[in-house]
Amino acid sequence: MPFVSPAALPPAPLRRPTRLVAHGDVRIDDYYWLRNRTDPAVIAYLQAENDYAGAAMADTAALQESLFQEMRGRIRETDSTAPVADGGYWYYQRTVAGLDYPIYCRRAGTMAAPEEVLLDVNQLAEGNAFCEVGEFVVSPDHRLLAYAYDVDGNELFTIVIKDLTTGALLDDRIAGAYYGLEWSNDSCTLFYTTVDAQHRPDSVWRHDLGNAQTADTRLLHETDERFFVALYKTRSKRFIVVQLRSNMTTEAHVIDADAPTVPRLITARRQGHEYRIDHRGNHFYILTNHQAEDFCVMVAPVNDPALATWQPLVPEEAGILIDRIELFQAHLVALEWAGGVKRVRVLRLAPEAPVITAAHWIAFPEEVYAVSVAENPTFAVSTLRLEYSSLKTPPTVYAYDMETQRLEVLKQDEIANYNPDHYETRRLWATAPDGIQAPISLVCHKDTVLDGSSPCLLYGYGAYGASTEPGFRANRLSLLERGFVFAIAHIRGGSELGRAWYRNGKLRHKQNTFTDFIAAAEALIGAGYTRPDRLTIMGRSAGGLLMGAVTNQRPDLFAGVIAGVPFVDVLTTMLDPSIPLTVIEYEEWGNPADPELYAAMRAYSPYDNLAPRAYPPLLATAGLHDPRVGYWEPAKYVARLRQLKTDDNIVLLKTNMVAGHGGASGRYEYLRETAFEYAFLLKVVGKA
Repeated sequence: MPFVSPAALPPAPLRRPTRLVAHGDVRIDDYYWLRNRTDPAVIAYLQAENDYAGAAMADTAALQESLFQEMRGRIRETDSTAPVADGGYWYYQRTVAGLDYPIYCRRAGTMAAPEEVLLDVNQLAEGNAFCEVGEFVVSPDHRLLAYAYDVDGNELFTIVIKDLTTGALLDDRIAGAYYGLEWSNDSCTLFYTTVDAQHRPDSVWRHDLGNAQTADTRLLHETDERFFVALYKTRSKRFIVVQLRSNMTTEAHVIDADAPTVPRLITARRQGHEYRIDHRGNHFYILTNHQAEDFCVMVAPVNDPALATWQPLVPEEAGILIDRIELFQAHLVALEWAGGVKRVRVLRLAPEAPVITAAHWIAFPEEVYAVSVAENPTFAVSTLRLEYSSLKTPPTVYAYDMETQRLEVLKQDEIANYNPDHYETRRLWATAPDGIQAPISLVCHKDTVLDGSSPCLLYGYGAYGASTEPGFRANRLSLLERGFVFAIAHIRGGSELGRAWYRNGKLRHKQNTFTDFIAAAEALIGAGYTRPDRLTIMGRSAGGLLMGAVTNQRPDLFAGVIAGVPFVDVLTTMLDPSIPLTVIEYEEWGNPADPELYAAMRAYSPYDNLAPRAYPPLLATAGLHDPRVGYWEPAKYVARLRQLKTDDNIVLLKTNMVAGHGGASGRYEYLRETAFEYAFLLKVVGKA
């Protein structure tokens, strides 16, 4: 069914345009005023946009309900995760039909023991439209639970502590915390992080139980605005690591978890040097790009871990990125990107020394897949828990015996009325304008006709070195069953083909991200999977920037666009260091104080490159409390796009007025948001 525009939007209040000048470049912004969240006119404007989007999609109400019921019907609403053994207990989460949030539980000794409910997030969420548990950490003696929750969507958390023996909450209460929460080994001290005025995590604090937050000690304060502070604990439980990270540089400090005092520096930061540490015996094991662009593993003595003492353990292989390491008492596990596929290498270690005695790769049942290391809290084990899926295989938790090399399925998600044999996955390669080959992962129903007439959804991200794994999404079946092809463009800006794949998709080379995506779209069309009037595209956050850029550059190529919480006002944001995250983003997009980098951003910034031309139908989403991409970016983008475009295609803005960057927190409301987006896609290709 075609889009029919509803009644016109209420006119935006007239405001004086804002004049923005940099390097002699003058930009006039008619919608700068939308940045003021406290202005009632702004809230009224966003609500009017929501009303307009609802009216434009009103004729899909039955379809949206059908999609919602389909997606809800596929999941096992009352379910539980594969339990994890830790400290004499089995920990797991479960869900209950009709309830939005998980319930955290454990059983003592065996799974036949009585259930102990540690935290029911449904109760925590009562009276709130949004609720997220950011951290959930049981004390080493398993008597206390510290958890952090956010009911605003702004990623500022309140930490509370529960006595698991009595069920009572302690008087301790920590407000304004960020991600990162760890216990000392005596279960008496907590370490947490907080943010500065720009929402940058800049401080690490120590909290002794029984004290007020005002008595907490700040252990580290990072003043360089390019760096984030993070916390994690080594699996050996010996150290709490304070990780300072910019987009290109890291520095680690350690706190002795047995006798916590001030953090101790591992090796001082050096621009461009990245490293992450773990611990075993008398050595730190270090994943590093020191003289190794695609990273290697080195070791250093615990008592003297300065860079001069580092010794090689796992050498670099050019073009094969060691993405992460996981350390156990007798094994080192390396997750590597090779040829666009993630693989898992297991290395056996000598008992008392950092020496590799054997190595192998885990064999998985499919050629293209998604894999990650699951929760593995115990150090002295030979069993590795993995999470695995593919574009057609539902999420599966494996136990892998690192000695016998056997995979055992612990749990696979049950998907109602689904047979993976009815679907097929493929790997294609697209040729970019500079001759580079970019991989494409895709899935479709085996009955889908591949003569160019099928609708297609092409997804992309391409930033921060984050690789897009071809994993399973049950919701996607609602598109596949209606004849869609689903494809992922593994474009530069990610790390699927090594660190150079990332380096050549950022800063001055960012245009490669966009031309790779356009090449992927053309490859799908050329291979007969779809055609321009059937090809839709989707990306979120930095992927939303991708959507805006490619739509400006090739609006003729796409039938519809979904830009989720899109970073589309690149220049204005990067010129304003008061906005959360701006300064730390200089190493990803560029510091606009540099005329060359300013010019590079100016050339692709979606908001600044809108022009009088025809554009495909577009749906942009936003979160009013989003601290990562301000809601005003998609709001301004939509307003200016409507002002300039020369066609009659619909442009919609849908703002979640109670959430942040991730959208709805409840699983049922999330399904309704997905149903709305899918209805939009089906409508623009004439399948609604």
